[in-house]
Amino acid sequence: MDSVIFLAVIRAILQALNCPLRITGQVYCSQPVEHFKVYKNLTTFSEDSVPFFSDTLSGGDYHNLEEHHTVILLDYDCPKVLDILGNASQSIYLNYKWILFNSNPEKDFQWKLDSFEDLPIFSSSEIFILISDDENITVKQVYRHFLESKVKEEVFGIYQVEERIFEDQRKTGITSRRRQNVDRGLLRASLVITHNDSLNHLTDYRDKHIDTITKVNYILTNHLIDYVNGTVEYSIVPTWGYLNGSTWSGMIGELHRNLVQLGASPLFYTIDRIPVIQYVAMTTPTRSKFVFRSPKLSFTDNVFILPFNTLVWYSLIALMIVLILFLTLATAIEWKASAIDSQDSLTLRPKISEAFILVFGASCQQGCAQTPRGFSTRSITLLTFVALMFLYTSYSANIVALLQSPSNKIKTLNDLLSSRLKFGVDDTVFNRYYFTHQTENTRKAIYEQKILQKGSNPAFMPLEQGIKLLRQGLFAFHMETGVGYKVVTETFFESEKCDLQEIQFYELIDPWYAIQRIPPSRKSSRWAYFECKNMVYKNEKTPYFTRKNPDVKVLAEISSP
Repeated sequence: MDSVIFLAVIRAILQALNCPLRITGQVYCSQPVEHFKVYKNLTTFSEDSVPFFSDTLSGGDYHNLEEHHTVILLDYDCPKVLDILGNASQSIYLNYKWILFNSNPEKDFQWKLDSFEDLPIFSSSEIFILISDDENITVKQVYRHFLESKVKEEVFGIYQVEERIFEDQRKTGITSRRRQNVDRGLLRASLVITHNDSLNHLTDYRDKHIDTITKVNYILTNHLIDYVNGTVEYSIVPTWGYLNGSTWSGMIGELHRNLVQLGASPLFYTIDRIPVIQYVAMTTPTRSKFVFRSPKLSFTDNVFILPFNTLVWYSLIALMIVLILFLTLATAIEWKASAIDSQDSLTLRPKISEAFILVFGASCQQGCAQTPRGFSTRSITLLTFVALMFLYTSYSANIVALLQSPSNKIKTLNDLLSSRLKFGVDDTVFNRYYFTHQTENTRKAIYEQKILQKGSNPAFMPLEQGIKLLRQGLFAFHMETGVGYKVVTETFFESEKCDLQEIQFYELIDPWYAIQRIPPSRKSSRWAYFECKNMVYKNEKTPYFTRKNPDVKVLAEISSP
């Protein structure tokens, strides 16, 4: 294939893809000078198009190359081309775009779909094959939906040599839409069922509070399967999956062992699961919280000091001290100015102790055995009773209101830990796992001090029992709020619902839909890439780029286990 035409076709393909790309060239197998000219010209396509050369191409992650932005040019005339294609892993075919061409115009280029039968190329793979005849160059793509299915081909575009025109033959530029019809192919999905009876009510909306997330995503999965014209086979497991030693259980275990492709029950987004499964999207938000009825204020505070704030209390004490001093002083003046029988026990004496008893009795709305005789002392006594009567009335009214008021003092996990509330947790698989694996101090203390009750079984209980205790009060129950509030709606009075409070316990992202992660390459390989800074020609026919060349920079040299 003439290098000028070849370059035009490559440019047309890259422009049709309409995304920033980086050109990677496989070292020539024939006509090296012609190849090098092509690679050199491709560097002018964009600033990011830097040619890379390698002696072999095999499995493993490419060093310093951006995924999905790299195009690999592969000469089908190379005798080792099948080995190169066979050594590339599924992740390589997914992450990079491949252009296969025939550089030898004298050699008849014959290719068959059978050549790609053993290669892990699937619907998301972008493999372009250039097939030339006398008038046109047809660009085809090959793919298949499943490992067991036959390889398919589609025409990407046709380049007319004489007119120098490229005709895009795609119905849409979005590859996933062009290949969404899987022709009733079988997809396997894993479904988490914690109650066996849920299998009988996956779509009839009965017992919506049991296995809620699974039922919602079961319907969603069926819609997705219908959308791609496929069939589905479900595998039922009792748990989402957790790491036991070196193996994963439940749904994650099936995804990790390639037994299923879809995780039909969404699961929490955690760091330890990221290397094992592929998260796709958040489909069903959910919250798990401690829910409790706000206790009465008397349960968390001393209500006898709450009617007045601190400044009012200080002012009240100061007022009583002033009244005692003025009453004692006025009484002393009266006793000195007039003749009062000292033996009369009913007459107020000029003593601080007796003045204190009178004022204190007035503050409690009680009388006093001694009474003042003079106008001044009687005026002070009247003022004392009137002032303290209003204070007593305000205090009593506030006490009555506070005794009926709920407390809002419990706002954080630390407040919850310090409270005298009893605790319970909905008995589910993920609750038992996450409570027992808490490492943060407060959350760990809640589990150890409140859930692991000494001398009795851990406070894991059925949902209905927990909500019954929640209604009785002074009980904090950890539950999935969407599920739990359905039972609350059916059992609580409206006035009781107003007392409910929530505190978040888990620090987890909402559940995400998961699929099988593409396994990395496990094949042994040794390869090296070289970045050519200033190419030096050893002679006119052969470009010189070896490790001995000081203008060649080694980018990577890796031995894969």
